Amino acid sequence: MTNQVVLEMAKELRGASKKNNAPIWLKLSKLALKPSRARRVINLGQLDKFVNDNDIVVVPGKVLGTGNITHKITLCSFSISDSGAKKVTQSGGKMVEFAQLIKDHPTGKGVKIIG
Repeated sequence: MTNQVVLEMAKELRGASKKNNAPIWLKLSKLALKPSRARRVINLGQLDKFVNDNDIVVVPGKVLGTGNITHKITLCSFSISDSGAKKVTQSGGKMVEFAQLIKDHPTGKGVKIIG
């Protein structure tokens, strides 16, 4: 069974995709509707290998705080551990919600999906 919050998020992403002609949001809406056991779990140490300073990153799954992040990134994920969020902000990065990410980057240009 899919959580009501996830359904609303997927609906918002689909709407943003149509409104802004941005396929990235449609792809994320489909990933959001996958069963939770099929979603990715990624550690910060793994994520650090794929990002650079000032990257805008979406993880369609859960981010765990294992390892370190050495880059200043903007991160949006379906879920993140407390220690993961703390490490992202300590590295100079920030966490954003999907609504803010869509507002700041309506076409999805420059946004990376990792995971």
